[in-house]
Amino acid sequence: MNLEEAKKKLEEYGQSHVLKYYDELSDGEKADLLQQIEDTDFAVLENCKNLGKSEGRGQFAPLAAMQVSEIEKRKDEFTKIGVEAIKAGKVAAVLLAGGMGTRLGSDNPKGMYDIGLTKHVYIFQRIIENLQDTVKAAGGAYIHLFIMTSEKNNDATVNFLKEHNYFGYPEDKVTFFKQDMAPASDYEGKVYMEGKGRISTSPNGNAGWYSSMLKAGLRDVILAEGIEWIDIFAVDNVLQRIADPCFVGATLNAVVDCGAKVVRKSAPDEKVGVMCLEDGKPSIVEYYELSQEMMDAKDANGDPAYNYGVILNYLFNEKALNEIAKKTLPLHVVEKKIPYIDENAELVKPEKPNGCKFEQLVLDMIHMLDSCLPYEVVREYEFAPIKNKEGVDSVESARELCKKCGIEL
Repeated sequence: MNLEEAKKKLEEYGQSHVLKYYDELSDGEKADLLQQIEDTDFAVLENCKNLGKSEGRGQFAPLAAMQVSEIEKRKDEFTKIGVEAIKAGKVAAVLLAGGMGTRLGSDNPKGMYDIGLTKHVYIFQRIIENLQDTVKAAGGAYIHLFIMTSEKNNDATVNFLKEHNYFGYPEDKVTFFKQDMAPASDYEGKVYMEGKGRISTSPNGNAGWYSSMLKAGLRDVILAEGIEWIDIFAVDNVLQRIADPCFVGATLNAVVDCGAKVVRKSAPDEKVGVMCLEDGKPSIVEYYELSQEMMDAKDANGDPAYNYGVILNYLFNEKALNEIAKKTLPLHVVEKKIPYIDENAELVKPEKPNGCKFEQLVLDMIHMLDSCLPYEVVREYEFAPIKNKEGVDSVESARELCKKCGIEL
């Protein structure tokens, strides 16, 4: 894109201020900014007007989970099916690792955070060690690991994993790709600038992983390798079991489009999304959308009907995903603190929300599918999220859970 084309595009969307400092930039910075303008979808900015408006949801109903007791009874049966699929190369994994460790007090990618006490134990290391358990269970069959980074942390992530020899995972089984970014704006839909030659952006939400894979040309790899199932999981859960054969086998055996790992809620009002049906199709109801009536509802066994919280570990059928990709996912407008340069080109780091970010969410992907198996796992063995430095879902709580699972720190 040349300068005239960039001007025309920006004028069309009312974003001409993006070029305010263009003449002050070096040739390299000019080229980068023009490329960013070309790549940016400014059309999303009109959604600012939807901030704070509740998106209409359908009719909710409970969706029963396959419980631990049944999984234990059928463990051998499911594991056999899962191992066969993994050995046949039909299963891949996608690590969602685009985030930074800011809330943990780190300027590095979150996966580089060291949770060790007497030795180095990095979050990335823990995840790959968990993945090696799957490899071992499948008789040494390595599964392809795709790692989604962001433009902000890609180079640091790639360099870190290379330096540590991928913690023993074969390099030819690891593929990196960057998540698409969305512009961040003020409440009027004017994009912020984070530098004189840089539009402020943020990752396009946890549903952006598949469209980002397609954009990176990775469907060719998926088809060439015969991959039929993709397990996606978040970087911040250090007890994450990845593509474990029992989960894979149970999902395949159920003949569904998707499997979702869930844990029993620790309290009726725990802040986790809950698997449910919405207008007869699988979905997730957010904790703040649960009515008192839904919290009080009971299933046939007398247990809470909306009792299974998602942990962001889903096994998707790739063909079903590709059908979804042909449709448009809903866009969620989120109020956030967005660093920006002021009229004097000084960087401002706001202390309270000052604008909008735009995200697509996995819950919408699931709702577009026809069927999903909620698969219960034991919280203490599979759910140790690290979102905060201390307190709930923190480095401290994750360390305690790791110790209980016999993991040396």
